[in-house]
This record gives sequence, C-alpha cells and structure tokens, in this order.
Amino acid sequence: MSGVLPPRILRRLVLAPLVLVVTVAVAVNVPFLALVAVALSPWLPGRWRALRLLWFGLVWLALESIALSACLALWVASGFGGRLRSEPYQERHYAIMRWFLATLYKVATRAFRLRVEVEEPELTPREVAVRLTRPVIVLSRHAGPGDSFLLVHQLLSSYQRQPRIVMKAALQLDPGLDVMINRLPNAFVPPGRGAGVIQEIERLASGLGPKGALVIFPEGGNFTPRRRLRAIRRLEERHLAEEAKRARAMEHLLPPRSGGALAAIAAAPTADVIFVAHTGLDHMITVGDIWRGLPMEQVLKARWWRVPADEVPHGRDAQVRWLYDWWERIDTWIGENRPTALPRPDRRGARPTA
Repeated sequence: MSGVLPPRILRRLVLAPLVLVVTVAVAVNVPFLALVAVALSPWLPGRWRALRLLWFGLVWLALESIALSACLALWVASGFGGRLRSEPYQERHYAIMRWFLATLYKVATRAFRLRVEVEEPELTPREVAVRLTRPVIVLSRHAGPGDSFLLVHQLLSSYQRQPRIVMKAALQLDPGLDVMINRLPNAFVPPGRGAGVIQEIERLASGLGPKGALVIFPEGGNFTPRRRLRAIRRLEERHLAEEAKRARAMEHLLPPRSGGALAAIAAAPTADVIFVAHTGLDHMITVGDIWRGLPMEQVLKARWWRVPADEVPHGRDAQVRWLYDWWERIDTWIGENRPTALPRPDRRGARPTA
C-alpha cells in the first residue's frame, strides 16, 4: 500500500489542509463559477446540470471541511489521540459520520430532485424486536460510491447502526474518509491481497456488538461486461462449473466471491444477514460518469432482505449455493426495477395525477 498511497503523516499534513484551501477558493469564486455553470447548462443534458453540480460540490467541500475540523478538535480533546479508541469518542465519530451523510443526502435529493424508495423487511413483531438488538452482516452489490453512501446513510440514520466497512485502500486519498474511517473499526485493503482481506473481515466480524453492522461487497468490484466475462472465466479455470453456469445467467451482477461472506458468517454466527439491492447510481463510478450521467429528476430504488442467523445454512457447499441463490434474486430484482423519471410539475406547481 505504501507504493500507491502517500504516507499517513503526509496525507494528514498536506491533503487534509488542502480541502480547507480548496473550499475557501471555491466559495470566494462562486459568482464566477456560477456564471460559467449557467453558460454551460444549455450544452448539457438535464435542467441546469452544471449549476446543480456546482452547488452540490460546494456543499460537499464545506461539509468535509467542517467534519475534518471536528475530527481535529476530537483529537485534541482526547489527549492528542490518547483516548480516540474509547467508546465515547467512537460514538462521537459515528455522530459526525451520521450528520455528514444525512446532510449530504438531503442536499443531493433536493438539488437533483431525486426520490429514494427503500423497500425494507416487513415490520413484524420479530423484526421490531431484533432490528436494534442483533448484529448484522450486510452483503450488498458493488455499484459505485453513490450507492455505498446511500447504504451507509441508511444504516446510520434509519437503523442507528455502527457500520464496519471493508474498503479499497485507495479511498484514503479522500481526506475525510482517511481520517474518519481509520479512527473507527473499519478496514482499508490493498488490491490483490486475498488472504489479508479475509483476515480483516474475520477481525471485524468477531467484534460485532448488538449495534454492529459489517458491510461487505462480495463482488469485489463494480460491474462491467468485461469484468463479468473475466469472473466467469476464472470460475471455469477453477473447475467450478455450476457456479460459472449460474454466473452466466446473471445479467447485472458479477458472481459473488464467497470467501469473505462465509468468513464473516463463521466469525459472527449469531449475526443476521441482510442482502441489499439498489439501482440508479450504479453507472456513476468516475468523475466523468458523474458529469455525463448524473441522475436528475428520478426515482432511485433499493431493497433490503433480512435472513435470521438461524436460517443461514451450515456447511461451505450449502452456503455457497445459498449465496448464489440470493445473488440471482438480486439480479432479477435489478432487472425489474430500473430507475424511473419523476413526473414534472405543471405550470401551477401541481404534479399530474395520471
């Protein structure tokens, strides 16, 4: 990882202050940037896309600057880092994360006129009883940073969970993520370290408490047709004919890499398993994707399923089949729930009824 990322001390002394400098520079030049955005808008799809992106980017920078300043204050208050791992300071960092994502969610949905519909497990008496008292392992499709932020926001705000996330090491180039995530029980993993990833998952899963939620993306990367073909070919080279056949039948997902999911289940046998499907932001991976294809005036959808711990099958072969069963179900759901456009209001501001 040291060959890819600058050392931590350099990231703290250069990248984190750079966020504050960029925020001030953008804020000072907002009038000029707004004029440029207005001039570009007729050439871009959607209404006022550039102006909305400018507003969202400015809010993001401001929120990240505030969050980094709050983290610095907590570092000083904790005795220059001496008590950062204590429970009170962990709770305060989760509160900052919750505030950051909740505010960003409100701004994004209003700026881009998005509606997010989340279909959750039915609130049966058992669901209500266990929702806040049982650890959970969350297995989600891998579909870019936008969907990941929505997932973590839901865990923090709606479920009042304390998520533990396994992420790519390169994400530490974002100063806010670098500081916040490294202070909480999470794991940044470099590419190509299969055994190391499993060990980190086992470490995080074994320490799950009643409010804990371990978040794993079993696909290991975002879906592309080329990655799908490579994944199928790897299964065939390993003589996993049944898994390869089932992977070829899935149109929207990469086949799940079972090692991490099964390691988490083994390390936290009392944890329920939540499967998450979502659609609408899966094509937004790079800055260019955001510029060209940011969804506006759309309905984004997500679906959560909870499997109680006592319903998870035993034995590796049975668990692999069970995981593929769920991945096929998620693939079908995605195909049936593509994003839809919001109805435009009429001239008086009322939405059509038909």
